[in-house]
Formats: sequence, structure tokens, C-alpha cells
Amino acid sequence: MARPLTPSSVSRRSFLEGTAALGVASIFGSSILATGAKAQTAAANANVLSASHWGLFRAKVEGGIFKEIKPFEGDKRPSKILPGVLDAVYSPTRIKYPMVRAGYLKDGPKSDRSKRGADEYVRVTWEKALDLIADEMKRVATEYGPSSIFVGSYGWHSPGKLHNSVTCLQRMASFLGECTMHTGTYSSGATRIILPHVTGRMEHLQPQTSWPVLIANTEIAVMWGADLLVTNDICDNLTTHECYEWFEAFKKKGTKVICIDPVRTASAKYFNAEWIAPRPNTDVALMLGIAHTLMAEKLHDAKFLETYTTGFDQFAAYLKGEKDQTPKTAEWAAKIAGLDAALIKRLAHDFAKNRTMLMGGLSLQRGHHGEQTHWMMITLASMLGQIGLPGGGFGMSYHVDDGGVPATNGPALPGLSSKPATPGQPLAVEKTKAGQTPPSKAIPCARIVDMLENPGKTIDFNGQKVVYPDVRLVYWAGGNPFMHHQDRNRMLKAYQKIETFIVNECQWTASARHADIVLPATTTCERDDIVDHGYYTNSGIIPMKKIVEPLYEARDDYEIFRELSKRLGREKEYTEGKSQMDWIKSFYDQAAKQAAAKKLPMPSFDEFWNKNEPVFFPITQEGRDFIANKEFRDDPLLSALPTPSGKIEIFSKNIDKMGYDDCKGHPTWMEPAEWLGGKTVDKYPLHVISSHSSMRLHSQLCGTVLRKQYAVAEREPCLINPKDAAARGIKAGDVVRVFNGRGQMLAGAVLTDDIREGVVRVCEGGWYDPAEPGKAGTLCKYGDVNVLTLDIGTSKLAQSNIAHTVTAQMEKYTGPAHAVTVFTTPKNG
Repeated sequence: MARPLTPSSVSRRSFLEGTAALGVASIFGSSILATGAKAQTAAANANVLSASHWGLFRAKVEGGIFKEIKPFEGDKRPSKILPGVLDAVYSPTRIKYPMVRAGYLKDGPKSDRSKRGADEYVRVTWEKALDLIADEMKRVATEYGPSSIFVGSYGWHSPGKLHNSVTCLQRMASFLGECTMHTGTYSSGATRIILPHVTGRMEHLQPQTSWPVLIANTEIAVMWGADLLVTNDICDNLTTHECYEWFEAFKKKGTKVICIDPVRTASAKYFNAEWIAPRPNTDVALMLGIAHTLMAEKLHDAKFLETYTTGFDQFAAYLKGEKDQTPKTAEWAAKIAGLDAALIKRLAHDFAKNRTMLMGGLSLQRGHHGEQTHWMMITLASMLGQIGLPGGGFGMSYHVDDGGVPATNGPALPGLSSKPATPGQPLAVEKTKAGQTPPSKAIPCARIVDMLENPGKTIDFNGQKVVYPDVRLVYWAGGNPFMHHQDRNRMLKAYQKIETFIVNECQWTASARHADIVLPATTTCERDDIVDHGYYTNSGIIPMKKIVEPLYEARDDYEIFRELSKRLGREKEYTEGKSQMDWIKSFYDQAAKQAAAKKLPMPSFDEFWNKNEPVFFPITQEGRDFIANKEFRDDPLLSALPTPSGKIEIFSKNIDKMGYDDCKGHPTWMEPAEWLGGKTVDKYPLHVISSHSSMRLHSQLCGTVLRKQYAVAEREPCLINPKDAAARGIKAGDVVRVFNGRGQMLAGAVLTDDIREGVVRVCEGGWYDPAEPGKAGTLCKYGDVNVLTLDIGTSKLAQSNIAHTVTAQMEKYTGPAHAVTVFTTPKNG
């Protein structure tokens, strides 16, 4: 059980001292704990159930202060991250009031944009801030067209079906007209484009063969670029970590586990796995070497390939090297991956002789030509012929959202829509000159910076042409682009091109520090909401009751965008005549109707809300026995896949017709832009990988006391092999400078044999802390790994990010001392 956390135990005395005047009116006419919109009053003393990305919890409230957090008693493995949820409420990085950059307040959109990140902020009233935003959005939409407003606002926003900040933003923006949005994600951008061509589905969003089936049948589990123990600690909505009891049962069964990763992960250690550490970004070559061995030794399942796949002949010709005169043998693969050819051949034999489940992680596709990894993994699984059999085949989401946990037959909980029921006539129309191609309305999220740099540019994307709009205003809510996006210095300069940058945030993240207008949003602990439990399992519905009243002048995102809609003359259309509680009740009641049809009992909404307890649904036998692709295997005609052929497309005619030079018609090894066998290795001999941290979700909670448990010399930790460290005179605990031609950052050295020689790891999500704010190329004092990363698309097919394709150099830092300052409020903030 996680230790309860109290404000005093996390040294937040500054907060308690700063709120000694609770209830006293501020100079702007509202108390520190008041919002502009009246919300239900949280009980001054209570025990409240609520939820987070890290699980359910109970909050102890005394005197109106969130005093203690305890994991929900039904949680199978309470998250060690939960204490950060409490600390985030009282963090010194909280944004307290509406703030406007001084230069922008003076000169508006004509201000000196190079001052972003360095300028002071000025506190303004809510009325002033909202008027500024509404007027500016109307101006840009009218002068340049709605496409000049970008409201993509991607990110892992807070869980909850009402206060989905991205949805609230896009709902409000719909009144202006067709504003520009994003498509895809940084997490799975390549996979979600390539796999619909291969199996007709986004496989990373599909149910996985259940863990009970794996325990009973799997003989080898291959965790390929997937750290199940770490990334299942969080969930897209929320979890009670059911997967961990199945992990324990799987481990007790003694099933052989192989972890293929440059790092010996937490999962590798937990499962006592065989650790295989290829060079980063060479997984496709490794799979090809295994595939060639299967084919050359006739270990592949020819009958399965003939019955359930199409295009194997074209792929086999590539394996043999008929066109390029390069057979993709184990020896060929070994030279690329930096492994022994005998090992590769042994893997082929073991996979073929045993019931093998290939568990692919999304990290594999976050590299140059990332489309190839999961396509090749499915091709390899097809050659083994075990797809649709108990415990065999492939799975792309065992490492997220409790993938493989037996599902229920529970109802689906709806949420707020980004499109109002009656939006009315848009306030602005697109301005397109005669003969000019209209700009696209959805931009691949990994190409946002390229879009800002190149208005009017046309790029290829999944067989289509995307035309970049001329974006003048960016509004971001529910995310942190100055963490998520690659090549921070390029991004810094690109954002200086836009006229206005607006951010809703609860913390002073790097994105907020570079915005022109910053609005203080509530945390999940300061508002009412409702959420479903289990992304794949549909196992429950959870009340997310407000724990404490909003601090300072923070407001809910829903209320912020209601006020902006009011200024656009569309408040009724935005709210549809409902209060926040009306919306929450309507979501529950719709789910209750579904449950009634399934004969699943649910209490009335009032009973559910007042009792403040979860509603859980029972696991079904079908959920326990679920085998992915079983129906397709049993009857490939009646249960054909939604591909052009109805089969697994090892060769895709559709992709082939696109004629892309960087994504062929079948899985192909293509050399990454940067790797340990590439041209940059002489100057930058270390490959940098950026795994998910075990102590936060992306950048969420980086600004809390959790950081004290992992920071090294007050910086983001950097794993380095002892041999690489010795060659550079680096010792454990040293501050190191990691750098390449794109940027430089400081980090704290952690020496370990658990990382391949020639590879270093800095987890993504560290807050960008520039030594010279606003200046491109300056040193990041804390350790934002994206100052180093390369910002080009995976290929013309998916145009996704390649965060894991980056080489750099490292040295012991001997420069001037730089205090980390990003975890305190900016001047006047």
C-alpha cells in the first residue's frame, strides 16, 4: 500500500503560508479559492473517491485542504505515482491567475515574438483575458479564415468525460468555422496509418488475446520494445492495474520470456527474461534475419501464408535478394543489429518450435521508417502461422491500458462531443483565392512545426496531399507541445512566426512559459466529472467528485470555453442548455440504458453520485477465453479482414501504387537518418533513446515532489553504460552535457550495465529549462531530451515522429553552474 501523502510531508509549507488569507477577497474581486463560475462546494471535511491516469484513490479533506491520498482498496498494484496527484494541487508551479505576456499586452499580435519565454507576465482579470482571446480569435478568423487558427491541442489531458480540454476547445472553436486540427498521435502515429493497410485495423487499439489464454498456452513471450511493468502503471482513462496479477501468474507459470530492447527493462528483470539488446532502430533487420532463416530452413507455415495472407511471394523475393542482390540472411542482419548470427537463427528455431506470442511495443515505430516495424512483426507472425491460435500470434497493446486483461460486457460511457448539436452558421468562412487549393483541415501532429514554418507547402500523407494552412493563432489546452514535439530549438523559432499563442494550463510548463495569454485551469481534484474504467475491459464507471475548491482563480476548461462561446454569441449552442452536472448525469443515464439492455444492474444516478462509489461489471467467460483473430482463422471468408484482399496484406497494392521511395509495398529495411551504423556516428557516437518514465506521464507531475525520487544532481537522469562513461571520465552522479547539432542539455549520470554500450537513455517528459530563455540553441538546464531529437516524418505514408532516431555525444559538464529554475513560477507569475 502506498504511503499516504500530506502537504507537510512534501514541504509545501510555502503553499500553506501563502494561503493564510484564505477567503479574503483579492484585488481582482475573487478569493484565492474561488473561480469565476460557481461550482458545487466541496465538503470542508470529507473522504472523497476520485480517479487519475494512475488509478483510483480516496482523498482525505480537512478544513477544505486535500490532506492525504490513499489508493483505492481494490487496486491490484497501487501506483507509486499517486502522491504526485495530491502534490500537483499545491505545487509551486501552479498557475494562479490569468496572465498576459507584457509585450503582448502592450502591442497585441504585433508584439516582439522573440520575447516569448523571456518576457515578464502581467496579471489581468478574467474578463480582460477572455475578451482579449475572443477578439483575437474573431480577428484572425475574419482576416485570414478559420484555418489560420490551430486548435489541434494534442496531449494526455486529464481523464473525465466532461472536462476533456481538447474536446471543449474544439467545441468552442467550431463556432468560428473549420479551424485546423491535428490527426494521429505522437505515441502511435506510424502504426495507426500502416496497420489498416495490413490487417484493416489499428491493431494497437484492438483487444488482445487474454492473459488466462496466454498463461495456459504460450510457450515463448517476446516483449519487443515493450516494458509492460512501467507503461501499464498508467491508463488513457484509469485503471485498477488488473494486469499485474496476471503478470504474477504468468511469471509463476515459468513461461520463457524474451525482452528485445537496448535497455534491460523493469519487465525483463521481473520476468527473469532473456535480454537481447540490438542496436536501436535495427529491429526490422533483425526480424528479416529471423524470417530468412524460417524460409531457408522451411520452418515457415506455407499453408497459413497461402490461406490467410496475400503478397508473400513478393516479400519472399525481397528476402532472397532477387532484385538488390542482398539476401536478408541472419549474417546480414547480425552486422546491422550488432548481434550474433547464431542467436538470430536460434530465435527462428525457438519461435517456430514453440507457441510464440510477439508483443510489440509502440516504441518500435517511433523511429525513421517506423511504419516497417509492426508490419514486419505481423509478417513474421504470419510466417510462424500461429495467428488466431491460443497463446500465439502477435499483440500490439499488452504494454498499455491493461491490454489482455479479460473484458466485461459493460456499457460504453459517452462524453462531451467536439461538435455541438446545433452549431449554427460559422462566424467566418475560408478565404481561398480562385484556383488556389484550400488548406487541409487536419495536419499530422508530428508535422505541426513544419506547418508553422511553411504555410502553403504540400506534403504527401497516406496516399493523399496535405496543404499546410497559414496559421496565425495557436490555442493549446490539455497538452504540452514544448515537451511532446521534437527538435525544441527548431520549434522555438517556428512558434515565433505565429501572432498569438494561448494556453490553458494548471502548471507553469514550458508551453505556458512561451504563451502570450495563459489561463489558469483547474486540476482534476478541483472539479466534478465521471469516467469509465478500463480502456479495453469496460469494467466500470467511476464518479470523479471534486475534492477541494479551485485554488486561486483557476477555472474548469468547460467553463472557460463556455465563456468564450458566450463572447462569440454561442453560449446556448455550447452548453445545449445543460449545467455541468446535467452533462455528467446524461452520460451516466445513457450508459445505464445500455446496461439495462444487457441486464446489468446499475443504481440511479443520484444513488451513484451520493454514494460516491464505483459501479463495476463482471468479467465474462468470453472475456477470459478471448483469442485475437480466432474468428478470422476459423473462417477467413465469413470473417474476412477489412483489407482490400480480406487477408493480411504482406504486400499492399495500395501502398505500392503510392510510389513512395521511403515506404515500399512490403516490409523493407531502410537505413535510418541517424543510427550507430550510420554517417553521423563518428561525430555523435551515442544513440539516445527516450523511454517513458516510471514516475510520471509524459510531462505530467514532473513539477511535483516525485522528482526528488529520481532526479540526479537535480537533473533528469541519464543511463549510460560504464564503458561509455569511463571513456569520457564520467562517474555516477556527475552532471553531464549531452549534445548534437540540434541542441544541448544537462542531465545526471546513472552508470549501469542494464543498457547496451553505445546507447544512452533520457526519459521523455522532462521540462524544458533554457539557460537563456527565448534563445534558440541555448543549454537546457534540466534535461528535455527533445532538444536533441530529429523532426522529420517517419515516411511519406504516416508522417509520424521519429523521436528514437537520434545520435549525440556526451561529456562531463565543467561549465558555469546553472540552477534549475523551471519548477518555480516565472517572474510575476
